[in-house]
Amino acid sequence: MKILVLNCGSSSIKYKLFDMIHKTVLAQGGIEKIGMPDSFLKLTLPDGTKKIIEREIPEHTAGVKFVFDILTGSEYGALRSLREIDAVGHRMVHGGERFKESVLLDKEVLDAFAACNDLAPLHNPANLKGIEAVSELLPDVPQVGVFDTAFHQTMPDYAYMYALPYELYERYGIRRYGFHGTSHRYVSQRVCDFLGVSPEGKRIVTCHIGNGASMAAIVDGKCIDTTMGLTPLEGLMMGTRCGDIDGGAVTFLMEKEGFSPAEVSAFLNKKCGLGGISGRSSDMREVLAGNREGHPRSMLAINMYCYRIRKYIGAYAAAMGGIDIIVFTGGVGENQYEIRGGSLDGLEFLGVKLDREKNLVTRSEEAILSTSDSKVTVCVIPTDEEMMIASDTLALVK
Repeated sequence: MKILVLNCGSSSIKYKLFDMIHKTVLAQGGIEKIGMPDSFLKLTLPDGTKKIIEREIPEHTAGVKFVFDILTGSEYGALRSLREIDAVGHRMVHGGERFKESVLLDKEVLDAFAACNDLAPLHNPANLKGIEAVSELLPDVPQVGVFDTAFHQTMPDYAYMYALPYELYERYGIRRYGFHGTSHRYVSQRVCDFLGVSPEGKRIVTCHIGNGASMAAIVDGKCIDTTMGLTPLEGLMMGTRCGDIDGGAVTFLMEKEGFSPAEVSAFLNKKCGLGGISGRSSDMREVLAGNREGHPRSMLAINMYCYRIRKYIGAYAAAMGGIDIIVFTGGVGENQYEIRGGSLDGLEFLGVKLDREKNLVTRSEEAILSTSDSKVTVCVIPTDEEMMIASDTLALVK
């Protein structure tokens, strides 16, 4: 069975085609800058090299059609015909409280998903555009939605509620939802397979650390807390997002800078974080280079970044009554030893003992980073959200 996974953003489409019988990737790539004159598709060839194809792509239906043309083309094609695609799985950003698991997409589901647009005005409409494009081009192919928020729907009410008047939750659904759920679900399951243990009885902290970053506390395979909230802005310091901030500081900024609600949202999401503190870049690699060079604001940015992660590990240890496993994933978590090490410094009282040498050399591979006598097992597990989406799609269409 061949399953296509699509992740449609406001101006992008990422795709990955799987052969689910052999669990192999047949093709992958992505379109960027949809609706702009310099739009392009970048694909990964079987030998790992990248190929960029420039093409004006005015909107998402044209983008999906271009992906289909590439998949069936004579030069880079992995399919003889689109009829070989058995199902399409979509990354869906915000499912609100309605969606606690992946679902087959039909009109009722799509109407309920569209009702969540206010909670994710940039992402949900883009997800819908991808679904509509596939429906137009492949009307008989089943489609499945896999929601970023679904894994976190097991949080108890005392963890997801904000201390606002309760009627605002009832009226607008204002609460903590969490994101990166597909990644947290994948790595929390995979780390148990990797270690040969059962999720039952295990207290796991998953650290999805990339340009966007979040953590989750997982007990018996179920999420009990996560760092992101109503939107992806809450929680950890990120590439361009500020993370946790006093609401009073937000209104103070609005008064002093004359920000409208839209402007302050854009500021907190796009002008803060690593980029705002370092003044150098929102790219962790460049900020780490500045840190090594002794650049004061880069050093401050790295210290703040690691402190937030370390603080949440401690908080989740309290919430779960201890920790058995800590997992690092995401572009930064999988590759940057300084961030892993800095985030775990001082946690020996929890039973964390890091193998510094192993941490130094581990990049983008499954590995145990803790010492043999560490009470907490620290691992790197590269995330594979697309495989998780493909697996859910396979289970539902079968």
